[in-house]
Amino acid sequence: MHAPGAILITGASGGIGKALAETYASPGAVLFLGGRNAARLQSVADAASSRGAEVHTKIIDVTDRDAMALWISEAHATAPLDLVIANAGISAGTGDGGPEPADQVRRVYAVNVDGVMNTVLPALPLMQERGKGQIGIVSSLAGFRGFPGAPAYCGSKAAVKVFGEGLRPTAARSGVEVSVICPGYVRSPMTDVNTFPMPFLMDADKAAEIIRRGLERNKARIAFPWPMHAMVILLQALPPSWIDGLMGRLPTKSG
Repeated sequence: MHAPGAILITGASGGIGKALAETYASPGAVLFLGGRNAARLQSVADAASSRGAEVHTKIIDVTDRDAMALWISEAHATAPLDLVIANAGISAGTGDGGPEPADQVRRVYAVNVDGVMNTVLPALPLMQERGKGQIGIVSSLAGFRGFPGAPAYCGSKAAVKVFGEGLRPTAARSGVEVSVICPGYVRSPMTDVNTFPMPFLMDADKAAEIIRRGLERNKARIAFPWPMHAMVILLQALPPSWIDGLMGRLPTKSG
């Protein structure tokens, strides 16, 4: 597969999004980078530009449906999009172990689910018209099983994982490839706030390279690291009654 020429990435101002922007930055690449933090986004743009890429930035909130549709349409008019990565997401947890506040749950779903839809749904028909293109949907290994420390986060990532898996075969009929990306713990501002052990914690640069290789191969699911992938598949397969006690003893995540 040829390297994509025009790439749009949401949540590009930090973490995996930043690393992906820098990984794809090269002479001939056109990057459309979206984020909410202007200073951090400009820093990423400068780094990508120094590698020879043409970079366009947009300060944008993925929950703004109309603004997202307009941005994606304008980006596609500038340079037909070869790859769109719906990466923007937020994390939150139960903090003291109690139920998550209702406004927190709704915010997590607004960013992690509606934000993905606001990215994928405007991009898909543009790619279908051309008969080619690729979409990467960033889910998480947390989307394989609900964990009591972050039920809204797990649920939101499960939603986009299943959406992407269901979308893949139908999108392929019109020449559009869809991959679901399921990272484990990746070093980023999102994980920096965690006070509990994070097995197999990975640098964002390494994660971005794994994602890039997976997208190049048009993998249906890009899940890593493999030991954690195997663990969540096992937990998913076990009856809930067998592991409820274990789940209740897991550490909580700050809200």
